[in-house]
Amino acid sequence: MTPTELNIEQLVELCKSGNQSAQLEIYNRYYKAMYNTSLRIVKDSFEAEDIMQDAFLLAFTKLESLMDVNTFGSWLKRIVVNNSIYHYKKNIRIKEVLLDGMIYKIEDDYNGFSEDYEFTNLKAQEILNTMKLLKDSYRISLTLHLIEGYDYEEISEIMNINNANCRTLISRAKDSLRRKLIITSVNNGNA
Repeated sequence: MTPTELNIEQLVELCKSGNQSAQLEIYNRYYKAMYNTSLRIVKDSFEAEDIMQDAFLLAFTKLESLMDVNTFGSWLKRIVVNNSIYHYKKNIRIKEVLLDGMIYKIEDDYNGFSEDYEFTNLKAQEILNTMKLLKDSYRISLTLHLIEGYDYEEISEIMNINNANCRTLISRAKDSLRRKLIITSVNNGNA
């Protein structure tokens, strides 16, 4: 049987024994989703690519710690999200230091998702574009909750905040998003 004919559980077992064909097949199945996950957080395509590559390397070396092979995809996504947040925070700190100790709000030029990722719903694109205008903690928490599908407990752990603060943060982020969407809608004459 070729790796393309195997299910993820069989591929993971082959990867544990160092089978490079199985590793390549897993990479081919997951790389686009993991890249997009990282890109939504770090807002830089080159950095997202590096993070995704590192996540796969880490995953392949830590496969023995994976408790349930059926959860491989979510386990890999958790690695990507954690690495992306780490790199994003690290880059913000570096940018802050480069500004002679003065802390300014950093606005990156961010064009969104990769070109091969098309949205058919204009409203979804409007929401995603508006999310880019939110402050970082709001944008990251909403991305994890609404797009990546993490629950409050998982987001609390990822963002290193308690559960109550997580719920408050997401609630405020949703309110901020709603307000910005209303303003955008009014400015575009849709209201």
